[in-house]
Amino acid sequence: MDPVLGDLLHLLKLERIETNIFRGESLDIGGAQVFGGQVLGQALSAAQHTVDNRRAHSLHAYFLRRGDMNAPIIYDVDRSRDGGSFSVRRVVAIQHGRPIFNFAASFQSPESGLEHAAEMPDIEGPEGLPDLTEVPPQILKKIPEKMHRFLTAKRAFEFRPLAPMDFISPEPRPPRKYVWIRAVDALPDEQALHQNLLAYVSDYELLGTATLPHGLPFGQGRVLMASLDHAMWFHRDVKIDDWLLYAMDSPNASGARGLARGQIFARDGMLVASTAQEGLVRVLSEEGAEKRRTDPRQQK
Repeated sequence: MDPVLGDLLHLLKLERIETNIFRGESLDIGGAQVFGGQVLGQALSAAQHTVDNRRAHSLHAYFLRRGDMNAPIIYDVDRSRDGGSFSVRRVVAIQHGRPIFNFAASFQSPESGLEHAAEMPDIEGPEGLPDLTEVPPQILKKIPEKMHRFLTAKRAFEFRPLAPMDFISPEPRPPRKYVWIRAVDALPDEQALHQNLLAYVSDYELLGTATLPHGLPFGQGRVLMASLDHAMWFHRDVKIDDWLLYAMDSPNASGARGLARGQIFARDGMLVASTAQEGLVRVLSEEGAEKRRTDPRQQK
């Protein structure tokens, strides 16, 4: 298996240290703090460890504090309810004695019922599209080191956007984007694992959709973005080692916050999951950007 993907699978397994308490480590993907999708995937994994024969159908989470990549994360699971068809779990992620993340997930026993779904957008397939990491060297020279590391880091997934982002002088455009996503190697046929990985990867690219109408200068290091909350619904079985289309849009930005929504489609056009996220979006002055670069303690 690809070593980067293997490291991610190991990261999501967690260590059980008590009946309802688990410990996870962190993976540096080129950012300044723990990637939000990692905490989502690990919290879902912790909840799954306490549920038998039921699959997650929804999750809701709040990001409270930046995660420290150099310290373990403790996941404390509360078995809120086990009913005839549904189970609910609440999870608190803790570092340095303080909660950094609150999470709730609902699980359901397999059941048939009504069926309908949104149609997949009629767009170009992933073949021939460049990966997100294929950034021309002349562009990499002009962007901050932090963004440089993030864009060029080896990943467990391929990302092929329909319209690559212009990091230097972006033009305002409608708040809508499409990205094809696939794990870089084949995976075991375990639905819980595919759900964990989908939760992990669902945090990529989503909030940035709210910035598209504004042509923000990401290459100048003046844009501050941070996830505030994240919701996800699993509609059908998913295979993340096959191409998935992440179709995103942003209906609103106001109050230094942006709202983004996503629909995730299988290659055959079936809707497999939906997402929603609100996040902090601030455009800093040159002085504010310099202060943030030199003071890592700056937080949302």
